[in-house]
Amino acid sequence: MTLLEILWTSLKLGLTSFGGPVAHLAYFKEEYIDRKKWLNDRTYADLIAVCQFLPGPASSQVGMSIGMLRGGFVGGLVSWFGFTLPSVIVLIVFALLYQTFSLEDAVFIQSLKVVAAAVVLHALLGMGGKLAPDGMRKGMAVAAAVVMLLFPSAWVQLLVIAAAGIAGWTLFQNKAESTLESFDTGLSKKAGLISLSILLLLLVLLPVLSGAMENPLVRIFDIFFRVGALVFGGGHVVLPMIERELVPLGLLSADQFLAGYGMAQAVPGPLFTFSSYLGTMMQGIGGAVTATIAIFLPSFLLITAALPFLNELRRRVSFQAVLMGVNAAVVGILLAAFYDPVVQSSIFDTGDFALGLVLFALLNVWKVPAWMIVILGVAGGYILHFSGL
Repeated sequence: MTLLEILWTSLKLGLTSFGGPVAHLAYFKEEYIDRKKWLNDRTYADLIAVCQFLPGPASSQVGMSIGMLRGGFVGGLVSWFGFTLPSVIVLIVFALLYQTFSLEDAVFIQSLKVVAAAVVLHALLGMGGKLAPDGMRKGMAVAAAVVMLLFPSAWVQLLVIAAAGIAGWTLFQNKAESTLESFDTGLSKKAGLISLSILLLLLVLLPVLSGAMENPLVRIFDIFFRVGALVFGGGHVVLPMIERELVPLGLLSADQFLAGYGMAQAVPGPLFTFSSYLGTMMQGIGGAVTATIAIFLPSFLLITAALPFLNELRRRVSFQAVLMGVNAAVVGILLAAFYDPVVQSSIFDTGDFALGLVLFALLNVWKVPAWMIVILGVAGGYILHFSGL
C-alpha cells in the first residue's frame, strides 16, 4: 500500500509540476510535507541541500530521496517513475512526430528554438547570481566560458570542472557553512559504498564496452550515463554537455537538438527527460528507454551512496569548497553554450531577436511560467510568420 501511495502521489506531481526545479521543490513541499506530512521541514531542507551538492537533477533527486525514506530503495524507484513518466511519454511522441512529418522547417520548431534561447538566458542569469555571487567566482565563470568557446569538446568540459573543483578547494574553504543540522537515513553505509563502487565501475567500463561492441544502444547508454554522473547544476546544464557529445559527432543536428530542448520546457516534470526525446531521435523507442534510464541511473546510485554518509559530507569544509568552485564553472559552461549552439541556431533575424527579447522579459521580469512561455513563443512565431515580419 505504501508503494502504491508513493506511485500515485509522484504521478500526480509528474502531471502538474510545471516550471522547473525550483517550482518542483515548492510542489514537493506542499504535497509531501504540508499535506501528507511524510517528513518535516528541517529534514526536507537538509535533503535539498544534499541534492544541491550532487551532480544530476536536484529536484528529481529530492523526490527519489523522499521515496527512499518512505519506502526504501524500491520506494525511490517508484517515486522517480511516477514523477518522470508523463514528460517521458510526451517527449517520445514529439520526437516520433518530428521524424514522421519532417517538421524541421515548421514555424513552431523555429519558435521552440527561440523559446530555448530565452529560457537558457533566464536560467543563466538566475544561476549566475546564486552560484557566482562574488568577484572571484564570476572570474572563474568567465574563464570557464572562454575555454569552452575556444576549445569546445566534452573532454575539455570535464577538465574545466576538475580544475574549478581544485580551485574551489584552495580558495573557498573560508566561505563554507560551519553549523549544519544532522538527521538519520534508512540506508546502511555498506549499501552506500556498494552503490558508489557500481557508479565508478560503470564510469570506467562503459566507454570500453562502447568502443569494443560498436552497438548504438551501448553507445547511447555510455553517453547519457556519463552526462548524468558529471553534470552539476541541474537540468539546464545538461544542454552543453549532451550537445558536445551528440551534435559534433553527427548523431543529430543542432536544429533537432534545440527543437527538443524547447519542447522539454513545455512539459511538467524533470528537464532531464529531454534525454527521452534525444534517444528516440537516434534509435527509436529503444533509444528513448536506454537514454532515460542511463541519465537517471547515476542519481539513484549517488543518492544511495550519499544519504548514509550525509552528515559527515555536509560538515566537511573542503567538500563544500570544491562544489563552490564547480558551481562557478557550471555558470561559465552554460554561458558558452548560450552562444553556441543556442543563439547561433535560433536567432537568425530581427524578428527572432524581438520574439526572444519579449519571452525573456516575460520570464525574468513578469515571472510568467516556462510552460506558458512555450505557448506564447509558438503563437508569437506564427504571428511573425503570417505578418511577414
